[in-house]
Amino acid sequence: VIFGGEALDFGKLEPWYRRHADHAPRLVNMYGITETTVHVSYFALDRAMVATNAGSLIGGGIPDLQAYVLDGGLGLVPSGVVGELYIAGAGLARGYLRRGGLTAERFVADPFGAAGTRMYRTGDLARWRSDGVLEFLGRADAQVKLRGFRIEPGEIEVALTRHPAVAQAAVMAREDQPGNKRLVAYLVSAAGTTVDTAALRAHLAASLPDYMVPSGFVVLERLPLTPNGKLDRRALPVPEFSAAAAGRGPRTPQEEILCALFAEVLGVERVGIDDNFFELGGHSLLATRLISRIRAALDVEVAIRALFEAPTVAGLVTQVMVGPGAAGQPARPALRPEERPREIPLSFAQRRLWFLDRLDGASATYTIPIALRLTGELDRGALEAALGDVVARHESLRTVFPETAGRPRQLILDAAAARPALPVVTVAAEALDGELALAARRGFALAQEPPLRAHLFGVGAQEHVLLLVLHHIAGDGWSMAPLARDLAQAYAARRAGKVPGWVPLPVQYADYTLWQHAVLGDEQDPGSAIARQLSFWRATLEGLPEQIELPTDRARPAVSSFCGGSVPLQIGADLHRGLAALARDSGASLFMVLQAGLAALLSRLGAGTDIPIGSPIAGRTDDALDDLVGFFVNTLVLRTDTSGDPTFRALVARVRGADLAAYSHQELPFERLV
Repeated sequence: VIFGGEALDFGKLEPWYRRHADHAPRLVNMYGITETTVHVSYFALDRAMVATNAGSLIGGGIPDLQAYVLDGGLGLVPSGVVGELYIAGAGLARGYLRRGGLTAERFVADPFGAAGTRMYRTGDLARWRSDGVLEFLGRADAQVKLRGFRIEPGEIEVALTRHPAVAQAAVMAREDQPGNKRLVAYLVSAAGTTVDTAALRAHLAASLPDYMVPSGFVVLERLPLTPNGKLDRRALPVPEFSAAAAGRGPRTPQEEILCALFAEVLGVERVGIDDNFFELGGHSLLATRLISRIRAALDVEVAIRALFEAPTVAGLVTQVMVGPGAAGQPARPALRPEERPREIPLSFAQRRLWFLDRLDGASATYTIPIALRLTGELDRGALEAALGDVVARHESLRTVFPETAGRPRQLILDAAAARPALPVVTVAAEALDGELALAARRGFALAQEPPLRAHLFGVGAQEHVLLLVLHHIAGDGWSMAPLARDLAQAYAARRAGKVPGWVPLPVQYADYTLWQHAVLGDEQDPGSAIARQLSFWRATLEGLPEQIELPTDRARPAVSSFCGGSVPLQIGADLHRGLAALARDSGASLFMVLQAGLAALLSRLGAGTDIPIGSPIAGRTDDALDDLVGFFVNTLVLRTDTSGDPTFRALVARVRGADLAAYSHQELPFERLV
């Protein structure tokens, strides 16, 4: 009996074997697509395999086909890692009849085959198991993006069905309230069992990152199906996030306000003082909103970590008390549009980049090149107008930094004057990389030149590359998303003969700068926030090694060239699960575990026992900054004493798992250490 057409739930096959104890039929799970007419792979099942309740295993390719699991750059992913499934080989169709555009989109060149061969992009997600068996995980278009993370619902469903109390599972992202998207799991319990959602959360947390653990769990008698037997996601009910009926009510005015704020942010009718914010569907984004609501309602500043440490009203109420001996701090001024002074100062982040520019001169060290490949008919006029729209929308992209009496200031240019030109240069495909590098290497004269340049390279009638070069003083990594989104929206609008219908930005970067100076105060005032911060970091970094001494094969240059690179490191699924388990057992994050391992390795390689490691962090601490193009990123220096810090020593001891002294320098690769 051959199964196909839908992801197979192995648990449903157990009754077949029970009914046919003596001579069970031979069951085969097959994966197929019309473009191969029709089978691609197969996997023969047996009683033992069905009992494991594994995911939908589809085996390996049939002889005339090859199956690849690739990442977004068409690179092979290691076993255990989810990627998109591509099919190649003699059994593949040529394309779609009289549908050239769709054929070009789905049938692409095979980088692993002979010249001229193609492979088919299935749109399905899969991963190779360590035993070489392919596991199907659902459609790529079912992938959801939640709070900046890309999530495969099929991966969560597989993890759910591995719990003995769960017979079937479906996971989807719902946005029943505008702006509040949540993961919801729909479950059918196994016969004779009851689903304990707390135990289920713990089960998922053991193998999945926090952002993949659903906010809500809905237990159903059966999953709704379409007439042809597939899951009917539109028929899945709206989840109800509700607090326990017997929970304690508020006892004080502060608790009453906090209960109301919890309920408002979570979208539930009532919250008791003992109800857990995260068990009611809360997540990091909602936590940020709750902190903002508390600031506005109670005029008090609460650290977001306080909510993670005490996620109930009863636990958090002590944090909103202000006064002698209380934990709460008066709220900072709200970030809002400000009246502009005659001279707008630089933000502290901008001052760093301005100083380095004056020190080193105009160079490409702090430029950010963004190359976008454009395939198809290009409306150059619409693209040029769209660039102008984006520059008009974001003041940071038309800000220059002249000096007055030796002090820099922000000067925001008129949108028309700062609109970037878009010259078109025709280049041969083989010369493109060189032209892109040449354009990206040119620095900016920050005192006169807007911090954004655009170049358009024509590689063919239907092939162009748009190169945007942005100076770091006007943008950071977070800025790339709003920049790309706004440019795409503006181009679509201009092609349609319209102007982009954007909602105005709540604040501009200059507003943030003025707010920052008001909140942090004057460095010369010993009581200001900025003076306290500087004092803390001077004490924390006192005696920091000027450089880490490591064995190298070349002499350290007298002047840095800033020519670097990246070294990819692939970590297998089993190792990742082990690291995640170590982090949970140690009360640490996965980042902390890896940082501990890296510091231990550097120390072992001769870097000493005082290990500073720099980590960039986003400096956007207010919702109003999320859609703003600007420079907010800071560098957090993680300083690790590998000989004296007892907490770190305990963590490193867990990381080692063996006597570190047993390894020589040459025998201690990072993977082996962790």
